[in-house]
Amino acid sequence: MNHRPVAPVTPAPWESLKRFTDARIALGRAGHSQTTAAHLAFQLAHAQARDAVHLPLDAATLSPELQALGMDVLPLHSAAPDREAYLQRPDWGRRLDAASRERLLRWRQTQPGAGPVDLAFVVADGLSALGVMQNAVPLLAHLLERLHADAGQRWTLAPLVLVEQGRVAIGDEIGQVLGARCVVVLIGERPGLSSPDSLGIYLSWAPRVGLNDAQRNCISNVRNAGLPPERAAVKLLTLLQQARLQGLTGVALKDETDEAVALPGHGPQVSLITGRPLA
Repeated sequence: MNHRPVAPVTPAPWESLKRFTDARIALGRAGHSQTTAAHLAFQLAHAQARDAVHLPLDAATLSPELQALGMDVLPLHSAAPDREAYLQRPDWGRRLDAASRERLLRWRQTQPGAGPVDLAFVVADGLSALGVMQNAVPLLAHLLERLHADAGQRWTLAPLVLVEQGRVAIGDEIGQVLGARCVVVLIGERPGLSSPDSLGIYLSWAPRVGLNDAQRNCISNVRNAGLPPERAAVKLLTLLQQARLQGLTGVALKDETDEAVALPGHGPQVSLITGRPLA
């Protein structure tokens, strides 16, 4: 009797769908188990995610790149003295240490005729310094270009604050000390198993210590394989304009960005969600 050889790997019948996502789908199987290649790929992705959490922010490299955009940069530090403390005490990452708060206050007091500014940017390492290093500068470059071209509204800017061991809410204290009407926090997001390099954007109107997450807006997964920085800048500018008009952010501020947005050099209109051309 003839026996057909058994293939060592049984492919998934919907493997063609893998080209649409980085998610782990259609991995196939070897007998009743996952394939060796899928197992090794998972271990690699897990290691990359862990590395992203522990990777220190290279402020010495990032600071001059931010300054090259025409922004003054103030390097500060949260109350978490190191990464271990940062991961174990999230509350310390939400507030500045004493020296940083004093430096911020001193800067505000030395500005001639210092009054409220419209907008303050905070860049913090969060849970992925890799996401910050790869995406913060491109995002700000696109956004600043659009802010300067916004003939309808003039934006006054505070110096950009670069925070090590920072979490989202640290922007509330920084915005309050700077007297900013609005604060935008660019922060490394918690790494996923296919996205160790993702940047999050958090927007808060009238920042002050004690704001909760319902009082801010979030744009997530900013990276070339997710929401590219240029499209994120379009989305952020729209939210900034609406926040300024209505004097609020959070659940009361709906994201009404037009699904179809034409971008220079992109030809037809594209979806802000998928990035694909719209019919």
